[in-house]
Amino acid sequence: MPAPMTIGEFARTTQLSVRTLRRYHDAGLLEPAHVDPSTGYRSYALEQVPTAQVIHQLRRLDVPLADVDSILRTADHDERAAFVAEHLRRLEQELDRTRAAVASLRRLLDPVPEDLEVELGSEPARVVAAVTATVDLDDLLGWYAGAMAELDHAVPAPTGPPGGLFEDALLTAGRGEATVYLPALDPPTTSRVGPALLPAVDTARTTHRGDHDTIEVTYARLGVWVAEHALAVAGPVRETYAVGPRDTADSAAWRTEIGWPVFRVDPAPG
Repeated sequence: MPAPMTIGEFARTTQLSVRTLRRYHDAGLLEPAHVDPSTGYRSYALEQVPTAQVIHQLRRLDVPLADVDSILRTADHDERAAFVAEHLRRLEQELDRTRAAVASLRRLLDPVPEDLEVELGSEPARVVAAVTATVDLDDLLGWYAGAMAELDHAVPAPTGPPGGLFEDALLTAGRGEATVYLPALDPPTTSRVGPALLPAVDTARTTHRGDHDTIEVTYARLGVWVAEHALAVAGPVRETYAVGPRDTADSAAWRTEIGWPVFRVDPAPG
């Protein structure tokens, strides 16, 4: 039978520091195979190395200690995989938020001079195929992807580019109603997809170029323009995805039209 490993030997083998191993012992996460009652010295069995390596990798992914413990105590392989997959999903969402924040900060702190082209126009009422739900802002991207996949399946031949409507509360309070849609001659009705009326509206429109990591900067510039040139009105902001991931993998070519609801004041005839 192999001799037990001292805590120093175990630390070198697993690349977990002695201090970390003591903390995991105190937390009941990785208990030594033996603790000398007189000296308190800890020793570990060779069979504990794989467990320590699993803990090491989970902690490198910032899995909380309580979740690590749950994963280790779960015997069912599928359940353990589901634990890890859910944490990875949260990490990916956090990475997306971090990347978007960094991109916005770079654009704000080192702005490239560019003219903001804004057009005032009227959008007629029309019926489209749509999915509508009340969502949290943090969950918007995931919800959008699922809703758009359903729309693509239900409307194989749309008559125009996809779009979205987002009520003020979603952007100001972090939770509100969102709608994504596809124009269609005869909008179908499926599980979540159904006909929806887009009301007529006057908007101030501009185009955001590139991916959505810095779209909030374009939103802010459009909001300033509206405050200076028009009268904003209550109503959902509209986005039209003129060119997007469904059209090209080149994010530099993406074009998102943003429509800010306004009250148009046409100049009096001279």
